[in-house]
Amino acid sequence: LDTVAAVSPNETNVVTLYSEGYARPFVVDLSDLSVLEDEKETTNSLIRGVAARMKELGYKIGGFDACVTSTVFKGSGLSSSAAFEVLLVAILDGLYNNMTIEPKLRAKISQYAENVYFGKPSGLMDQMASSVGGLVTIDFRRPDAEVEALQYDFAAQGYALCVVHTEGDHGNLTNEYAAIPQEMKQVAAFFGGKVLRDVLPEQVEEGVAQLKGKVSDRAILRALHFYDENRRVANLVEALKKDDLFGFFEQIIASGDSSWKLLQNIYVAGSPDQGLALALEMSHRMLAGKGAWRIHGGGFAGTILTFVPQDMLSAYKRRMDSIFGDHACTVLDIRPCGAVFMPVKA
Repeated sequence: LDTVAAVSPNETNVVTLYSEGYARPFVVDLSDLSVLEDEKETTNSLIRGVAARMKELGYKIGGFDACVTSTVFKGSGLSSSAAFEVLLVAILDGLYNNMTIEPKLRAKISQYAENVYFGKPSGLMDQMASSVGGLVTIDFRRPDAEVEALQYDFAAQGYALCVVHTEGDHGNLTNEYAAIPQEMKQVAAFFGGKVLRDVLPEQVEEGVAQLKGKVSDRAILRALHFYDENRRVANLVEALKKDDLFGFFEQIIASGDSSWKLLQNIYVAGSPDQGLALALEMSHRMLAGKGAWRIHGGGFAGTILTFVPQDMLSAYKRRMDSIFGDHACTVLDIRPCGAVFMPVKA
Protein backbone atom coordinates (compact mmCIF):
# COMPACT_ATOMS: atom_id res chain seq x y z
CA LEU A 1 0.00 0.00 0.00
CA ASP A 2 1.40 3.36 -1.01
CA THR A 3 1.11 7.08 -0.49
CA VAL A 4 2.45 8.75 -3.64
CA ALA A 5 2.94 12.37 -4.67
CA ALA A 6 3.79 14.16 -7.92
CA VAL A 7 5.65 17.29 -6.84
CA SER A 8 7.35 20.40 -8.20
CA PRO A 9 9.11 23.20 -6.29
CA ASN A 10 7.73 26.71 -6.65
CA GLU A 11 9.24 30.14 -6.21
CA THR A 12 7.12 30.94 -3.16
CA ASN A 13 7.27 29.88 0.46
CA VAL A 14 3.82 28.31 0.17
CA VAL A 15 2.87 24.64 0.05
CA THR A 16 -0.18 23.84 -2.09
CA LEU A 17 -1.13 20.19 -1.79
CA TYR A 18 -4.01 18.53 -3.62
CA SER A 19 -5.07 15.18 -2.16
CA GLU A 20 -7.37 12.75 -3.95
CA GLY A 21 -10.77 12.68 -2.30
CA TYR A 22 -10.63 16.27 -1.03
CA ALA A 23 -12.40 19.05 -2.90
CA ARG A 24 -9.94 21.79 -1.98
CA PRO A 25 -6.16 21.92 -1.70
CA PHE A 26 -4.32 22.21 1.58
CA VAL A 27 -2.42 25.51 1.58
CA VAL A 28 0.26 26.34 4.15
CA ASP A 29 2.49 29.44 4.23
CA LEU A 30 5.85 28.34 5.60
CA SER A 31 6.65 31.89 6.68
CA ASP A 32 4.82 31.03 9.90
CA LEU A 33 6.14 27.83 11.49
CA SER A 34 4.58 28.29 14.92
CA VAL A 35 2.24 25.77 16.52
CA LEU A 36 -1.33 26.88 15.82
CA GLU A 37 -3.86 25.54 18.32
CA ASP A 38 -6.81 25.89 15.96
CA GLU A 39 -4.89 23.86 13.37
CA LYS A 40 -4.40 20.78 15.60
CA GLU A 41 -5.49 17.42 14.16
CA THR A 42 -5.47 18.73 10.57
CA THR A 43 -3.40 18.03 7.47
CA ASN A 44 -2.10 21.60 7.55
CA SER A 45 -0.60 21.01 11.00
CA LEU A 46 1.44 18.08 9.67
CA ILE A 47 2.77 20.10 6.74
CA ARG A 48 3.72 22.98 9.03
CA GLY A 49 5.16 20.65 11.67
CA VAL A 50 7.42 18.74 9.29
CA ALA A 51 8.75 21.97 7.76
CA ALA A 52 9.30 23.53 11.19
CA ARG A 53 11.27 20.57 12.53
CA MET A 54 13.42 20.31 9.41
CA LYS A 55 14.29 24.00 9.56
CA GLU A 56 15.02 23.71 13.28
CA LEU A 57 17.47 20.89 12.52
CA GLY A 58 19.26 23.00 9.91
CA TYR A 59 17.74 21.60 6.72
CA LYS A 60 16.50 23.72 3.84
CA ILE A 61 12.77 24.05 3.23
CA GLY A 62 10.69 25.79 0.59
CA GLY A 63 7.36 25.92 -1.14
CA PHE A 64 6.08 23.23 -3.47
CA ASP A 65 2.99 22.13 -5.36
CA ALA A 66 1.88 18.52 -5.00
CA CYS A 67 -0.80 16.06 -6.01
CA VAL A 68 -1.14 13.15 -3.57
CA THR A 69 -2.95 9.84 -3.77
CA SER A 70 -2.97 7.02 -1.23
CA THR A 71 -4.12 3.42 -1.03
CA VAL A 72 -3.53 3.34 2.75
CA PHE A 73 -6.94 3.18 4.43
CA LYS A 74 -7.53 6.35 6.45
CA GLY A 75 -8.15 5.89 10.19
CA SER A 76 -7.65 2.14 9.88
CA GLY A 77 -4.56 1.50 11.98
CA LEU A 78 -2.42 1.11 8.87
CA SER A 79 -0.46 4.28 9.62
CA SER A 80 -1.94 6.55 6.96
CA SER A 81 -0.82 9.60 8.95
CA ALA A 82 2.72 8.24 9.38
CA ALA A 83 2.93 7.48 5.65
CA PHE A 84 1.83 11.04 4.87
CA GLU A 85 4.29 12.58 7.34
CA VAL A 86 7.21 10.57 5.95
CA LEU A 87 6.10 11.58 2.45
CA LEU A 88 6.29 15.26 3.43
CA VAL A 89 9.81 14.85 4.83
CA ALA A 90 10.88 13.04 1.66
CA ILE A 91 9.43 15.80 -0.53
CA LEU A 92 11.28 18.60 1.27
CA ASP A 93 14.41 16.45 1.54
CA GLY A 94 14.34 15.55 -2.14
CA LEU A 95 13.55 19.03 -3.45
CA TYR A 96 15.86 21.06 -1.23
CA ASN A 97 18.41 18.75 0.46
CA ASN A 98 19.33 16.10 -2.15
CA MET A 99 17.83 13.29 -0.01
CA THR A 100 20.50 13.60 2.69
CA ILE A 101 18.26 12.80 5.69
CA GLU A 102 18.74 9.21 6.83
CA PRO A 103 15.58 7.11 7.38
CA LYS A 104 15.65 7.10 11.20
CA LEU A 105 15.81 10.89 11.37
CA ARG A 106 13.10 11.11 8.74
CA ALA A 107 10.90 9.08 11.07
CA LYS A 108 11.72 11.24 14.10
CA ILE A 109 10.87 14.43 12.20
CA SER A 110 7.54 12.86 11.28
CA GLN A 111 6.81 11.84 14.88
CA TYR A 112 7.63 15.36 16.09
CA ALA A 113 5.11 16.85 13.65
CA GLU A 114 2.40 14.46 14.84
CA ASN A 115 3.17 14.92 18.54
CA VAL A 116 3.69 18.69 18.69
CA TYR A 117 1.76 20.17 15.77
CA PHE A 118 -1.02 17.62 15.15
CA GLY A 119 -1.43 16.93 18.88
CA LYS A 120 -1.43 13.13 18.92
CA PRO A 121 1.02 11.39 21.29
CA SER A 122 2.05 8.68 18.83
CA GLY A 123 5.11 6.52 19.24
CA LEU A 124 7.78 6.08 16.60
CA MET A 125 7.05 2.62 15.22
CA ASP A 126 4.67 3.61 12.41
CA GLN A 127 6.92 6.39 11.14
CA MET A 128 10.00 4.14 11.35
CA ALA A 129 8.32 1.36 9.36
CA SER A 130 7.15 3.83 6.70
CA SER A 131 10.55 5.51 6.44
CA VAL A 132 12.86 2.49 6.60
CA GLY A 133 10.53 0.12 4.79
CA GLY A 134 10.23 -3.65 4.78
CA LEU A 135 9.95 -5.82 7.86
CA VAL A 136 11.90 -4.29 10.74
CA THR A 137 12.59 -4.85 14.41
CA ILE A 138 13.14 -1.73 16.54
CA ASP A 139 14.89 -1.44 19.90
CA PHE A 140 13.95 1.75 21.75
CA ARG A 141 16.14 1.25 24.80
CA ARG A 142 18.58 3.93 23.61
CA PRO A 143 17.73 7.48 22.54
CA ASP A 144 18.82 6.59 19.00
CA ALA A 145 16.54 3.63 18.28
CA GLU A 146 18.27 0.61 16.78
CA VAL A 147 16.54 -0.61 13.63
CA GLU A 148 17.26 -3.97 12.04
CA ALA A 149 15.75 -5.02 8.72
CA LEU A 150 14.43 -8.58 8.59
CA GLN A 151 14.12 -10.52 5.37
CA TYR A 152 11.42 -13.17 5.35
CA ASP A 153 9.31 -14.34 2.43
CA PHE A 154 5.96 -15.50 3.80
CA ALA A 155 4.69 -16.20 0.27
CA ALA A 156 7.53 -18.66 -0.31
CA GLN A 157 6.31 -20.51 2.78
CA GLY A 158 2.79 -20.71 1.36
CA TYR A 159 1.21 -17.86 3.34
CA ALA A 160 -0.47 -14.59 2.41
CA LEU A 161 -0.17 -11.58 4.71
CA CYS A 162 -3.58 -9.89 4.91
CA VAL A 163 -5.24 -6.96 6.61
CA VAL A 164 -8.98 -6.85 7.21
CA HIS A 165 -10.52 -3.39 7.44
CA THR A 166 -13.47 -3.60 9.82
CA GLU A 167 -14.82 -0.19 8.71
CA GLY A 168 -14.18 1.41 12.11
CA ASP A 169 -12.28 4.70 12.12
CA HIS A 170 -9.82 5.37 14.94
CA GLY A 171 -9.19 8.93 13.77
CA ASN A 172 -11.42 10.35 16.53
CA LEU A 173 -10.07 8.09 19.28
CA THR A 174 -6.99 10.09 20.26
CA ASN A 175 -8.00 10.14 23.94
CA GLU A 176 -8.36 6.35 24.05
CA TYR A 177 -4.97 5.94 22.41
CA ALA A 178 -3.30 8.54 24.63
CA ALA A 179 -4.59 6.84 27.79
CA ILE A 180 -2.36 3.81 27.17
CA PRO A 181 1.04 5.51 27.63
CA GLN A 182 -0.41 7.80 30.29
CA GLU A 183 -1.51 4.85 32.44
CA MET A 184 1.77 3.01 31.92
CA LYS A 185 3.66 6.11 33.03
CA GLN A 186 1.50 6.25 36.17
CA VAL A 187 2.69 2.76 37.08
CA ALA A 188 6.29 3.71 36.34
CA ALA A 189 6.00 6.86 38.48
CA PHE A 190 4.82 4.82 41.47
CA PHE A 191 8.18 3.03 41.40
CA GLY A 192 10.21 6.18 40.74
CA GLY A 193 10.56 5.77 36.99
CA LYS A 194 9.57 8.01 34.12
CA VAL A 195 8.54 5.17 31.81
CA LEU A 196 8.15 1.42 32.39
CA ARG A 197 11.53 0.80 30.82
CA ASP A 198 12.99 2.42 33.96
CA VAL A 199 11.34 -0.20 36.20
CA LEU A 200 12.08 -3.92 36.40
CA PRO A 201 9.13 -6.16 35.52
CA GLU A 202 9.61 -8.02 38.82
CA GLN A 203 9.02 -4.77 40.71
CA VAL A 204 5.63 -4.35 39.10
CA GLU A 205 4.53 -7.97 39.45
CA GLU A 206 5.59 -8.13 43.09
CA GLY A 207 4.15 -4.69 43.80
CA VAL A 208 0.63 -5.19 42.50
CA ALA A 209 -0.80 -5.14 46.03
CA GLN A 210 0.85 -1.75 46.63
CA LEU A 211 -0.28 -0.44 43.24
CA LYS A 212 -3.90 -1.47 43.82
CA GLY A 213 -5.89 1.67 44.59
CA LYS A 214 -3.00 4.00 43.69
CA VAL A 215 -3.52 3.54 39.95
CA SER A 216 -6.39 1.96 38.03
CA ASP A 217 -6.59 -1.79 37.64
CA ARG A 218 -6.43 -1.25 33.88
CA ALA A 219 -3.12 0.59 34.26
CA ILE A 220 -1.67 -2.43 36.08
CA LEU A 221 -2.86 -4.80 33.37
CA ARG A 222 -1.45 -2.56 30.65
CA ALA A 223 1.91 -2.45 32.40
CA LEU A 224 2.03 -6.24 32.56
CA HIS A 225 1.26 -6.34 28.83
CA PHE A 226 4.19 -4.00 28.15
CA TYR A 227 6.71 -6.33 29.78
CA ASP A 228 5.23 -9.47 28.23
CA GLU A 229 5.17 -7.88 24.79
CA ASN A 230 8.82 -6.86 24.98
CA ARG A 231 9.74 -10.49 25.61
CA ARG A 232 7.51 -11.61 22.76
CA VAL A 233 9.24 -9.30 20.29
CA ALA A 234 12.57 -10.99 20.99
CA ASN A 235 10.91 -14.39 20.56
CA LEU A 236 9.30 -13.30 17.27
CA VAL A 237 12.61 -12.14 15.83
CA GLU A 238 14.37 -15.32 16.93
CA ALA A 239 11.65 -17.48 15.39
CA LEU A 240 11.93 -15.75 12.01
CA LYS A 241 15.71 -15.98 12.00
CA LYS A 242 15.42 -19.72 12.71
CA ASP A 243 12.73 -20.10 10.02
CA ASP A 244 10.37 -21.35 12.72
CA LEU A 245 7.16 -20.08 11.14
CA PHE A 246 4.75 -21.81 13.54
CA GLY A 247 6.79 -20.57 16.50
CA PHE A 248 6.35 -17.08 15.01
CA PHE A 249 2.60 -17.67 14.62
CA GLU A 250 2.35 -18.80 18.23
CA GLN A 251 3.88 -15.54 19.43
CA ILE A 252 1.70 -13.45 17.09
CA ILE A 253 -1.47 -15.07 18.48
CA ALA A 254 -0.27 -14.65 22.08
CA SER A 255 0.47 -10.98 21.38
CA GLY A 256 -3.03 -10.45 20.02
CA ASP A 257 -4.63 -12.25 22.95
CA SER A 258 -2.68 -10.03 25.36
CA SER A 259 -3.86 -6.92 23.50
CA TRP A 260 -7.44 -8.10 23.97
CA LYS A 261 -7.14 -9.11 27.64
CA LEU A 262 -4.44 -6.85 29.15
CA LEU A 263 -3.87 -3.86 26.87
CA GLN A 264 -7.61 -3.65 26.16
CA ASN A 265 -7.44 -1.87 22.82
CA ILE A 266 -9.75 -4.12 20.81
CA TYR A 267 -12.84 -1.93 21.26
CA VAL A 268 -13.92 1.20 23.12
CA ALA A 269 -15.35 0.35 26.53
CA GLY A 270 -19.14 0.54 26.54
CA SER A 271 -19.51 0.61 22.77
CA PRO A 272 -21.61 -2.09 21.10
CA ASP A 273 -19.58 -1.63 17.88
CA GLN A 274 -16.86 -4.29 18.16
CA GLY A 275 -15.78 -4.95 14.59
CA LEU A 276 -12.19 -5.76 15.54
CA ALA A 277 -13.32 -8.36 18.06
CA LEU A 278 -15.66 -9.92 15.51
CA ALA A 279 -12.95 -10.05 12.83
CA LEU A 280 -10.48 -11.61 15.27
CA GLU A 281 -12.97 -14.25 16.41
CA MET A 282 -13.98 -15.20 12.87
CA SER A 283 -10.30 -15.41 11.90
CA HIS A 284 -9.63 -17.62 14.91
CA ARG A 285 -12.43 -19.96 13.86
CA MET A 286 -11.03 -20.26 10.34
CA LEU A 287 -7.28 -20.19 10.95
CA ALA A 288 -6.77 -22.00 14.28
CA GLY A 289 -3.90 -24.47 13.85
CA LYS A 290 -3.24 -23.19 10.33
CA GLY A 291 -2.27 -19.51 10.49
CA ALA A 292 -2.24 -16.50 12.79
CA TRP A 293 -4.23 -13.35 13.61
CA ARG A 294 -3.94 -10.27 15.78
CA ILE A 295 -5.01 -6.64 16.01
CA HIS A 296 -3.03 -4.23 13.83
CA GLY A 297 -2.09 -0.65 14.65
CA GLY A 298 -3.14 1.40 17.65
CA GLY A 299 -6.43 -0.41 18.07
CA PHE A 300 -9.96 0.42 19.25
CA ALA A 301 -11.06 0.45 15.57
CA GLY A 302 -9.51 -0.21 12.20
CA THR A 303 -7.79 -3.35 10.98
CA ILE A 304 -6.55 -6.78 11.98
CA LEU A 305 -3.50 -8.59 10.59
CA THR A 306 -3.68 -12.23 9.51
CA PHE A 307 -1.37 -14.88 8.06
CA VAL A 308 -3.47 -17.10 5.78
CA PRO A 309 -2.45 -20.32 4.01
CA GLN A 310 -2.57 -19.75 0.25
CA ASP A 311 -4.98 -22.64 -0.25
CA MET A 312 -7.43 -20.92 2.14
CA LEU A 313 -7.00 -17.38 0.85
CA SER A 314 -10.01 -17.27 -1.49
CA ALA A 315 -12.34 -18.69 1.16
CA TYR A 316 -10.94 -16.37 3.83
CA LYS A 317 -11.35 -13.28 1.65
CA ARG A 318 -14.93 -14.25 0.78
CA ARG A 319 -15.81 -14.71 4.44
CA MET A 320 -14.28 -11.41 5.57
CA ASP A 321 -15.71 -9.45 2.62
CA SER A 322 -19.16 -10.90 3.27
CA ILE A 323 -19.02 -9.63 6.87
CA PHE A 324 -17.23 -6.29 6.51
CA GLY A 325 -17.95 -5.29 2.92
CA ASP A 326 -16.37 -5.68 -0.50
CA HIS A 327 -12.57 -5.44 -0.53
CA ALA A 328 -12.40 -5.42 3.27
CA CYS A 329 -9.64 -8.03 3.08
CA THR A 330 -6.44 -6.85 1.38
CA VAL A 331 -3.40 -8.98 0.62
CA LEU A 332 -0.22 -7.07 1.44
CA ASP A 333 3.17 -7.12 -0.20
CA ILE A 334 6.08 -6.07 2.04
CA ARG A 335 8.70 -4.33 -0.08
CA PRO A 336 12.18 -3.65 1.32
CA CYS A 337 12.05 0.10 0.60
CA GLY A 338 10.54 2.99 2.49
CA ALA A 339 10.40 6.59 1.26
CA VAL A 340 11.69 6.88 -2.32
CA PHE A 341 12.34 10.06 -4.31
CA MET A 342 12.30 9.78 -8.11
CA PRO A 343 13.47 12.96 -9.87
CA VAL A 344 12.06 13.57 -13.33
CA LYS A 345 13.60 16.11 -15.69
CA ALA A 346 11.21 18.32 -17.62
